[in-house]
Amino acid sequence: MRGTLRVIGLVVAVAAAGALAALGVGALMGMSFGDLAHLLIPLVGSTVVTVAAAVAANAALRTASLRNRFLVVAILGAGVALANLAVMAKLMLVSEHDLAVVMLLVVFAAGTAVALALVLASGSTKAVHRLVEGAQRIGDGELDTAIGDLEAGPELDALARSLDDAAARLRAAREGELIAETMRRDLIVAVSHDLRTPLASLRAMVEAVDEGVVADAPTIRRYAGEMRRSVEQLVGMVDDLFELTQLDAGVIRAETTRANLDDVVRSALATIRPTAALKGLSIVSDLDRAPGATCSPRLVRVLQNLLVNAVRHTPPDGTVRIEAVSDERGLTVAVEDTGEGIAEADLPRVFEPFFRADPSRSGAGAGLGLALAERIVHAMGGSIALESRPSAGTRFAVELPGS
Repeated sequence: MRGTLRVIGLVVAVAAAGALAALGVGALMGMSFGDLAHLLIPLVGSTVVTVAAAVAANAALRTASLRNRFLVVAILGAGVALANLAVMAKLMLVSEHDLAVVMLLVVFAAGTAVALALVLASGSTKAVHRLVEGAQRIGDGELDTAIGDLEAGPELDALARSLDDAAARLRAAREGELIAETMRRDLIVAVSHDLRTPLASLRAMVEAVDEGVVADAPTIRRYAGEMRRSVEQLVGMVDDLFELTQLDAGVIRAETTRANLDDVVRSALATIRPTAALKGLSIVSDLDRAPGATCSPRLVRVLQNLLVNAVRHTPPDGTVRIEAVSDERGLTVAVEDTGEGIAEADLPRVFEPFFRADPSRSGAGAGLGLALAERIVHAMGGSIALESRPSAGTRFAVELPGS
């Protein structure tokens, strides 16, 4: 009902404007007040007829095709014009010959209008069919569908662009779901594999102690030390998994707590010194070019993971070096080792969760340390660069923006 009233109001406004324009033209042509008053009656009648025809057409064409709507509108407009012309000619005592000439011109114009309506309807119909077909294909899951430019007017072209954008977003979402599903499967496989070793070791040692296979104090103490290391390995993997899934970039960027870089590096180095000492590695720290620098406390976890990776893959008597540089652009902290290096083909995948280049690089953990380090750095608004050559060592450089 509201739509019908809106149509009636629009038609009345347009018809009234046309009637007033006709009266204005008559006044400009020098018609007397009496003639204008005489002309007003048929103009009102014409307005009523036009409104009635428009309302009837609107009701009848609600379910009609686009082509039929264009055609009916053109024919209806021509018919109303002819009827109004006939009435006006009768009232103004126009000769039959002149009326016939004008009628022929109006009929010719009406034919031209109908032909133009058919042409326009054809182009719009094809565009609508393309939209419908594209929407159906998107609904069927063919998200690579691209409708493109219809060249059918701004409204239909905007609709086509909206459908293309929707398909692109759905495609990206589906790809994200596939990646997430792949990562979930990789997580299950990787964690299951990496948990098996420490759990099997714990089970064997617990059973040996529980069943009395070992009872002497030195062996039990050795078993206790091995069990502690297995538990620490399990805890480390669980912590990495938890932090990897809970990492929130917004929370990190909103941090207000700052830590002194010297304290951060000292804390990170403390975690690897015992292992480095057992391997005979030399640990070098050079922070002279970053005096008084501060950073997010989360940088400790990043440096721990980088240092653990460096110590693990550096042969005995090698060197692990950490250095920092601070300037107006920000802070750069680098971890460099003289280890086995990484093959060039494996460099693009180093930061992928669970990735291990080859069995020689496998060790404790689920392969999450570097992935976690990269995500933390990105969440802090920074970047992490990698340089490595086989048998020549590896260098990770963390670049953070200035505070």
